[in-house]
Amino acid sequence: MASIEHCLYCFEALTTNLEKRNAMSLDQVQTSWDAFPRGLLEDEEEENEIASISSSSSLDPTSIDPSARPTPRHPSVQRVSESRNSSSSSASGSSTPASISSNNLGPESAATTPAGSTASFVPVRLHPRRTSQRGAEVTESPLFVTWNTLSSTSSHTRSLRGCIGTFETLPLSSGLSSYALTSALQDHRFPPIALHELPTLEVSVTLLTDFENCKDAMDWELGIHGLRISFYAKNKRFGACYLPDVAVEQGWDKEETIVSLMRKAGWGGRREKWDEVGDLKCVRFQGKAESAGWEDYKEWKDWVDRGKTGKK
Repeated sequence: MASIEHCLYCFEALTTNLEKRNAMSLDQVQTSWDAFPRGLLEDEEEENEIASISSSSSLDPTSIDPSARPTPRHPSVQRVSESRNSSSSSASGSSTPASISSNNLGPESAATTPAGSTASFVPVRLHPRRTSQRGAEVTESPLFVTWNTLSSTSSHTRSLRGCIGTFETLPLSSGLSSYALTSALQDHRFPPIALHELPTLEVSVTLLTDFENCKDAMDWELGIHGLRISFYAKNKRFGACYLPDVAVEQGWDKEETIVSLMRKAGWGGRREKWDEVGDLKCVRFQGKAESAGWEDYKEWKDWVDRGKTGKK
């Protein structure tokens, strides 16, 4: 499954290429993303867990064995937790906990919590769902990289800016960066993406899985399968593909999708004659896309750069 790190890596590849500087590796992107504070979700979970422990104990919450407290999962949450413990310990005459060393991939983001507030730091714009999805580590896959231009008036309105991929299984460390550039700079349907366009862009990554030969042209499901077709017409072989989300986004039924694919491949026959072409073969596949916009990339990249320079 594609992840937010894959999208950030594509932005990193394109941005550094246009700015003529060195890019981070996929491994570096993934490592820094693991440490990147992504909002209030985990902090709220910690608060709920602590409240649960406190309510089930007859002891004062400040006297709960620290080993019984949940372990925060991010440096920013850890610092907030220790700040709270420090305040409670001072009130009871205990010593202040030792400070935490900074993460060399990002800045220190220690924060205090105003009385009555549930927020410990200002969340970034990233949606809480965008946590790492690398539980089942994927290191190589067929893939597609899609660039879209977002409308200045609505983030829900997208215009295709480039989309190229491969059905060959490639290492993601090289395949994503390669096709991020190929789809941005070499899609013959569009001029190459320029540096000034970056703030208007969104990138989507789709890792392809579960390739199966179809019994016929209708042996696939809308919203689940992508489709790759090939056929003969006028002594020439044609072929084209659509990713799983294309037909649903366009509002097509199966037949409309097949005809559109054939048009995309270069077929110019009559619509009602689509099933009369020679040797029509269809392969279905699956793959869920993950997307990120320029602001998502900048939030993360600025955080990484501040950590490298020691700025807070």
